[in-house]
Amino acid sequence: MEIREATAADWPHIYPFWARIVEAGETYAYPENLDQHEAAALWMEPAPAHVVVAVEGERVLGSAKMGPNRPGRGAHIGTASFMVDPDVQGRGVGRALGDYVMRWLSDAGYHGIQFNAVVESNVAAVNLWQALGFRIIGTVPESFRHRTNGPVGLHVMYKKL
Repeated sequence: MEIREATAADWPHIYPFWARIVEAGETYAYPENLDQHEAAALWMEPAPAHVVVAVEGERVLGSAKMGPNRPGRGAHIGTASFMVDPDVQGRGVGRALGDYVMRWLSDAGYHGIQFNAVVESNVAAVNLWQALGFRIIGTVPESFRHRTNGPVGLHVMYKKL
């Protein structure tokens, strides 16, 4: 598996699993039913964001975007979002992207990483981030409308770099 900067040519390979994950209604609060162009505007952000793909040969396995959590006086804290094709979950793609993000943000001079909204029922993601050194610093109760579980909390997670 290789992780490299995403290009516009990667988006048609990211979008199918991006849309599938969003439509599942279990992990992301993005609006549903976005077309490719609307979704690309949310995921393929310009600098200072940095968007990458995890690939195996020509196949895009997952993607991550990272950059400042807030502008101005908050720009020293990074954030990131991750999407892994559900067909390849369990193969270490999320961990590899997480390692890449931590390294990239550290090398770019960020002081820490804050995840603003990790769905508490997304146990695999919560466990992965905790294994990579993130702490849950708070939970906003019932702030995510999970498709099958109803209202669940969103964790705010943090790791100092």
